[in-house]
Order: sequence, then C-alpha cells, then structure tokens
Amino acid sequence: MTFQISHDSEIATFNLNSKILMSRPIQFNNHPFRFLLYLEWILLTLAISTSMLPEHSPRLASKFPELTIGCLIVFGLMGLRLPTSNQKNKIIYTAIEILLLLLIGLYGGKTARLFPFLYLILVTRSCLIFQLYGRLVVTGMSFALFLITLNARSPRRLQPQDIEKFRFFTFNTALLFGLSLLFVLLLMNTVLSERQSREKLAIANEQLRQYALRIENQATLEERNRIAREIHDSLGHSLTALNLQLETALKLWQSNPTKAQVFLARAKELGSKALKDVRQSVSAMRTNPLQDKSLAQAIAILLDDFHRAHGVIPISRINIDNPPPTEINIAVYRIIQESLTNISKYANATEIILELTTTKNSLYLMIQDNGRGFDIQQNTTGFGLQSMRDRTLALGGDFNINSNPGSGCQITVELPLPRFMK
Repeated sequence: MTFQISHDSEIATFNLNSKILMSRPIQFNNHPFRFLLYLEWILLTLAISTSMLPEHSPRLASKFPELTIGCLIVFGLMGLRLPTSNQKNKIIYTAIEILLLLLIGLYGGKTARLFPFLYLILVTRSCLIFQLYGRLVVTGMSFALFLITLNARSPRRLQPQDIEKFRFFTFNTALLFGLSLLFVLLLMNTVLSERQSREKLAIANEQLRQYALRIENQATLEERNRIAREIHDSLGHSLTALNLQLETALKLWQSNPTKAQVFLARAKELGSKALKDVRQSVSAMRTNPLQDKSLAQAIAILLDDFHRAHGVIPISRINIDNPPPTEINIAVYRIIQESLTNISKYANATEIILELTTTKNSLYLMIQDNGRGFDIQQNTTGFGLQSMRDRTLALGGDFNINSNPGSGCQITVELPLPRFMK
C-alpha cells in the first residue's frame, strides 16, 4: 500500500489582482499618471484661450467659437474619469472623444492648429483604457482623422507653382504627425508595462510577506506541538514512572529496606533518563542544527548518536554534488531526525537504510526500516508525519510513505533545487 502526497504549489493570482485594480474607473484621485492630466489641462487651456482671441483673418476665424469651446471643455472633463471595466463603455467613450476632436478640427478656426496635440491626448488615454489591439486601432483612427481634417481645411485654389510646395508640406506634416503618434504609443506602452511590472512585484512581495508570516506562525505552532509531544511521550512517561518508584520505595522503607533501595535505584535511573530527554529536546530546538557543518557531517553525527542510543547501525548512502541552500539543509536534517525518532519509539527496527542524492534539478531522500510498520490509513495525522509533510510541501516538494503492518516503512522526499544552483 502506498500513500502519496503531491505538492500543489500556490500560484500568485496576478491576473485576478490586475483585474480588480483595472476594474475601477480611473479618476483624478487614482489616476496612474498625474502629469498627463496636467499636460492635458495646459494644452486645453491654451486651445480655449486661442479660440477666444479675436482673429483678423476670416479664413482662420472660428465658424462656431461657442461650439469649439464647449467641445474642448467636454473633452477635458472626460479626462477626469476614464472607463476601464466595460468594453462597450470604452468604445462609446472613445467614439465621443473622436467626434469632439473632429468638430474642433473642422470648425475650430485657428484653434485647429492645436488639434494634432489633442489627438496625442486621445492616444495616451486609449493606452490607459485599452489593451494593445485597441491602442493600435485608436492610433490608426487618429492618424486617419488627422488626414481627413487636414484635407478638409486645405485651400482649394492654389497657384500651379504652389501646388507642389503644398503637397510637400502636407506630406511632411502627415509624416511628422504619424511618427509623433507612434512615439507616444511606444512610450506609453513602455511606461505602462513598467508600471504593471511594479504593481505585480508589489503584489508578489505582499503575498510573499503574508506567506512568510503564515509559515513562521505555523513553524512556531509545530515546534510547540513537538515540544508538547516530546514532554508527554518521554519526559512525562519517565516522571510518572519515577513517581511510582518513589511511592513504592516509601511504602517499603520500614518493612523491607533492601527492596526499597532497588526501587530508589530505579528511580535514579529514571531521573537520569528524564534529564537526558530534556537535554535532547533543548538541543533539537536550536535554530540551526547544522551550525557551520555540512549536511553530510550533520547527518553522520545524527546517525552516530542513534547507533550509540539504540545499538542499530544505519546504512547511509550520501551523494551530494551540489550543496543545497540552508533552508533545504535544515528541512532535510529535521525530516531525518524526526524519522529516526519515530523509528526508535515505534518501529523496533534492526536495519535502517538512508539514501540522499542531489542532481541539478532536485534532491532525493529515502529512509527505510524493517520494523513493525503501520496502517497508513490510520496513522497519517500524527505530529511526526505531519511535520515532515509540511516541511516538504513548504519547499515545493513531494512526500511519500510506503508501509504495511509487519513490513517496515519507507519514506521518500523529493525537493526541487533553486535554479541558480544549476
């Protein structure tokens, strides 16, 4: 029977967080680029002021100055609230903007001299509300409308010698304006990409901080539970037996002093054992059990201590080509330590095999004994197994147990190694 737990890594929900951030309409208080608003207001103020000044040339005079001013004001106010959640609202919003700019270009008189800059504002706004495809469409429409408006306002009667000059001037103006639109589009795409990267990084940092806090709290709770179990299983048992031995010795002290001394001697042994258990628990609680030792050296000391305490010589095969980082070393050490503790308390094994190997991509650990084994279906929630499982999953690995009553137990752990080690 095999019991396997696969790691389900937590995927950062960047897309969901981005949708939440982008679902709110962009207003003045949450506008991503305040300087764009200020630039819009400067250009619009200049355009309104120009339309209000008297013009001596009839050709440059505005046909409908009130309409021009109204369109400029509405266009400016629309910049205070950009839609970002509904595609239909985005299209309607952009269509209204294009209509306003078309009216300004056709009837704005000398104000029309500034309308190419207003198209630049249109492109920058489209970058804030559309994805790349929508931005390209709006940029293309802006350029097309510019050509239409430029053609509508061009003089109809020209001298033959001026036609070529006018065509050259129109071509240069259109080319310059097209390059300006392309530059603004590329610049906004770059700025927005950089801003999205910062937002994703901020979200990732916050998620990492929250995850680190959870791991820290979980580790603290696990350590408390482990200490509680150690006290209950070892120290508590020893002190209970010690108390029974002392009570028996007191009862026999008057009637049978010789037998009472036997119980006192046994009580002394139990006291020594309790003191040893306390020292082992304190030693196991150290933050870094390796203490400037390599993982192979720390494991060798651990196996040697196990041999001296229980008389069983573990067979170890350790092949570490790439030394793992500290957090992986500590996790592997604790898993081996917990496995040996469980074997000593419950397995009654006479043979233990430990294998530890590393590759470019992963670390593989196997601990096998020939002890009593157990029913996995009834023994999967103990603290020892849960602790090893949690340590493995926290590092993105796989934790497996294979055991049956009377056929020993095999624990395998596979941990991915960081890329920078490859």
